[in-house]
Amino acid sequence: QVQLVESGGGLVQPGGSLRLSCAASGSIFSISAMGWYRQAPGKQRELVAISGGSTIYADSVKGRFSNSRDNAKNTVYLQMNSLKPEDTADYYCYARIVRVHGGYANNYWGQGTQVTVSS
Repeated sequence: QVQLVESGGGLVQPGGSLRLSCAASGSIFSISAMGWYRQAPGKQRELVAISGGSTIYADSVKGRFSNSRDNAKNTVYLQMNSLKPEDTADYYCYARIVRVHGGYANNYWGQGTQVTVSS
């Protein structure tokens, strides 16, 4: 089994910062990519940032968000600065993982953490 556990969401004022964390655990052989998606009420889930060999960001967060990985801890962090009300959403951790004895990479998701940007 593989689990992704997120932490760090909450309520923040516009212009503020938050850091999300996501730790993967279980029978992990390798992780080829880790990152974040988000889903606002009434909208589709969208990519925020993902790191594999390089890091890709949504245009809406470039220059404000930073995605980083600690491979030794199987953990990914999303540092969010200059937050805007339109960043309000549920944020989901994503990882593409090959399990021990698994053979193939599969997609795994965290349970989601809520981020609310409001004054």
